[in-house]
Amino acid sequence: MGSGHGMADILAIEGLRKAFGSLVVTSDVSLSMPEGQALGIIGPNGAGKTTLFNLISGALMPDSGRILFAGRDMTRTPAAGRIRAGMGRSFQIPRPFSGLSVYENLLVAAEFGAGEREAEARPHCREILAELSLAPLANAPAGSLRLLDRKRLELARALATRPRLLLLDEIAGGLTEPETADLVEAINRLRSRGVAIVWIEHVVHALMSVVDRLVVMDFGRIIADGPPEPTFNAPLVQKIYMGIEA
Repeated sequence: MGSGHGMADILAIEGLRKAFGSLVVTSDVSLSMPEGQALGIIGPNGAGKTTLFNLISGALMPDSGRILFAGRDMTRTPAAGRIRAGMGRSFQIPRPFSGLSVYENLLVAAEFGAGEREAEARPHCREILAELSLAPLANAPAGSLRLLDRKRLELARALATRPRLLLLDEIAGGLTEPETADLVEAINRLRSRGVAIVWIEHVVHALMSVVDRLVVMDFGRIIADGPPEPTFNAPLVQKIYMGIEA
């Protein structure tokens, strides 16, 4: 855990538990990560990854445990407050405002998500469009985009809120190999700017080419946590993944 002297972790989760009726989906999950780290979370379906993600982002509230973001207790803060504080997220199913243009989608995220004034939001959003190769599509209706560009727009909308921590949910799903490589390149560029990343992904090779730490979940618990290659290759993890990834 961070010492609290200027070097607080960007994210610290302590004993998070969430149950739906008698089904415990997140069982006493604790982890912390420093500023700028890229952390990948993998695990079979039903492992509790999405629930953990929703607890971190504020879409769900935990039954017990705490969530600290940059040293502040955010356990009961609604999602909008977390975005304002610097937590951005993408959704597994892209959710743009399909009637608005790509550029307008970013402006909405910057102005309502991050509370920016239009004058500062405009140049910032144009930078993001350029960075994610969306500038040629700036005026296209978001609803008309192909899948890769919708995923890029998800990233762009999250970035428009100026996050210190970016939560990525299954963002490589459904993409071809070259498209996945494009997306990985974009995510690596964000990393190099010092944005911390928590990425949940089934496309393990995509994840492995970005993250510097891998957390493996099974049945609502963290069963492994460490450097990506040795963690993924550990016998326990391989046993879980046999027949899923192989």
